[in-house]
Amino acid sequence: MTMETAVLGGGCFWCIEAVYLEVRGVTAVESGYTGGQQPNPTYEQVCTGGTGHAEVVKLEFDPAVISYRDILEIFFTIHDPTTLNRQGNDVGTQYRSVIYYQSPEQEATARQVMAEMAAVWDAPIVTELSPPQPYYRAEDYHQNYFAQHPLQGYCAFVVEPKVVKFRKMHSNRLK
Repeated sequence: MTMETAVLGGGCFWCIEAVYLEVRGVTAVESGYTGGQQPNPTYEQVCTGGTGHAEVVKLEFDPAVISYRDILEIFFTIHDPTTLNRQGNDVGTQYRSVIYYQSPEQEATARQVMAEMAAVWDAPIVTELSPPQPYYRAEDYHQNYFAQHPLQGYCAFVVEPKVVKFRKMHSNRLK
């Protein structure tokens, strides 16, 4: 079994992580940081916007079960790829919409999906497409955050609606 990796940023990593943990074919999901200048950044440092990192999730998936294209189609339905450096009330470059492709094939697929998504959204897509960058795992307390804190305010009012939307739109992709 050959696994692939995808690295995606679409706002707060708690939201993206919560969705992909439910996707059939995704075998691991990890919250982290990438795309910045400072080695081994902390959450507090990334939150300032000064390190240049994006909050991302790193996915391991089985391409025999779910394709990279499917991973990206889900990505474009669970966040707003038309808002520059923000998702809702989360504002700053750390919340940017970004795809860190891991191979030339992923880059080509991402370009194709982004072009298709441009026809779906009313505003221009601002999602960045970037080559792999050094990745840093987020602190332990960020991992599987929504499952551990479903009643926390942010989780109840921001994460949960994204998970519900995913379940409705992509029920055929649920574990």
